[in-house]
Amino acid sequence: MNETDLRTEIAAERGELAAMLGALAPGDWDAPSLCEGWRIREVVAHITMAYRYSAPRVIFELARSGGRFDRMLDRCARRDAASVPAADLHASLRDNTTHPWKPPGGGYEGALTHDVVHGLDMTVALGLDRRVPEARLRVVLEGLGSPRGLKYFGVDLDGIELRADDMDWSFGSGTPVTGAAQDLALVLCGRRLPAGRLRGERSARFAAART
Repeated sequence: MNETDLRTEIAAERGELAAMLGALAPGDWDAPSLCEGWRIREVVAHITMAYRYSAPRVIFELARSGGRFDRMLDRCARRDAASVPAADLHASLRDNTTHPWKPPGGGYEGALTHDVVHGLDMTVALGLDRRVPEARLRVVLEGLGSPRGLKYFGVDLDGIELRADDMDWSFGSGTPVTGAAQDLALVLCGRRLPAGRLRGERSARFAAART
């Protein structure tokens, strides 16, 4: 995709996620997401941080977190989830579909990946049957399967082939683990999926523990 197409898809993804959030029951905001330790409201706080924080504030928060970026993101998401009303978080996403934010070094491909993955963190955890359009998924899968993406998430896929059953895409070699392409994108991000979403003799390693 060129930049114009990417920004169009980003705006569409954010708009669809905002519509999904607008239809949730109040209690759903406190349901767990696929992001370990985060509820739906922490995920939304994280997604909208880029729209709510100025560059100087990001630098300030990073300094407060000892220069550790992941620690800053977790601390801010938890604090904002506790202090910012869900309606305000929802409005921040709804009103910023065309915001030009890009992750450092990630470009608009990274922005699309960020929104798609965190959207799936919510919809899969809530059991919502939302399908990400294939054009967006191909951008996401290309980035997650790149050397940079694999290094960042550090998922061990040695001896495993991820094979989508709803589009022409596979990754790796070895024992097949099959499922929807968007679920396999979550595997590349190190997420644990609800039981039954993947198939293959080694699929259990990517499933969430039963409670």
